[in-house]
Amino acid sequence: MGAAPAALAVKGVSKRFGDFTALRDIDLEVAAGEFVCFLGPSGCGKTTLLRLIAGLEAPSAGRIEHQGTDITREPPERRGFGIVFQSYALFPNLTVAQNIGYGLTGLARGERVARVRELLELVGLPGFDAKYPGQCSGGQQQRVALARALAPKPGVLLLDEPLSALDAKVRVQLRAQVKLLQHRLGVTTIMVTHDQEEALTMADRVVVMNHGVIEQAGTPEAVYREPATAFVAGFVGAMNFVPGARVGAGAGEVAAIRPEHVELTAPGQGTLDAEVLTQEFLGSQTRVLLRLKDGGTELQAYVGLERAGAVDLNEGAKVGVRLPAGHLRLYPA
Repeated sequence: MGAAPAALAVKGVSKRFGDFTALRDIDLEVAAGEFVCFLGPSGCGKTTLLRLIAGLEAPSAGRIEHQGTDITREPPERRGFGIVFQSYALFPNLTVAQNIGYGLTGLARGERVARVRELLELVGLPGFDAKYPGQCSGGQQQRVALARALAPKPGVLLLDEPLSALDAKVRVQLRAQVKLLQHRLGVTTIMVTHDQEEALTMADRVVVMNHGVIEQAGTPEAVYREPATAFVAGFVGAMNFVPGARVGAGAGEVAAIRPEHVELTAPGQGTLDAEVLTQEFLGSQTRVLLRLKDGGTELQAYVGLERAGAVDLNEGAKVGVRLPAGHLRLYPA
């Protein structure tokens, strides 16, 4: 027997709006139960790709399959996917229970009530049945929207920047709850975000996009530790880029290193000499902005508490800099 088809497959998909190409020859498979994040800057094509998967837009080329069945031309309502937008899109004149049960038209009243209560328990809102959206906080409204999308037991759950409208503290709390809920239900989930921390903490796999193409797809650890391109290296997490000649690389290359891997020493004891421009105390570590003596390149270093007192980090101080070869990655200039 052959392997089961992917829960979702995007094959050679492109999307053009007039002369503008929003997506170019996208190939991607999402496994059943997987949580995938589309990550990238504004205009990279991540939302367009989500809309194509949802059926809200039609591709200019290529095909989209759900469990091996071609759904490229199927309308949204026939795909059986749940969608949650950043705007919540709740009906203000309906109660929470009525919002959640809106798409459960095929169930008897008793079954519908039981399903709504089950979902309210799942999203942590028991007893909210009779409340209206206007009586709920932003985080509560987003959980209602999530429950409504999950109510019909969708084949795929699509999340379009669902947490971006929330304040920072609520966003952190809710992303943990969403990930836990997704894991518990085992629903195949695709989320669009421009927030790298959100993608790294929630996703099983991160798809980094730029200018309508996929730059890299991999686990959060792989994307962070082994960025495939200079764009991924600079977009996911903080990254320093140093002309490669300084570390023995070939001409026309730059070396990339994370700030946490930059080592600071007393002046003259490092492979490079630098001057401290600024420092920021972040609690468990200090972020130091440096200017290299040879050429004026600026770079960041994260210094832990145990090292912060061993090196002079005051503005204008001279320090030595070591860039451990094991943590360097080279990219074309």
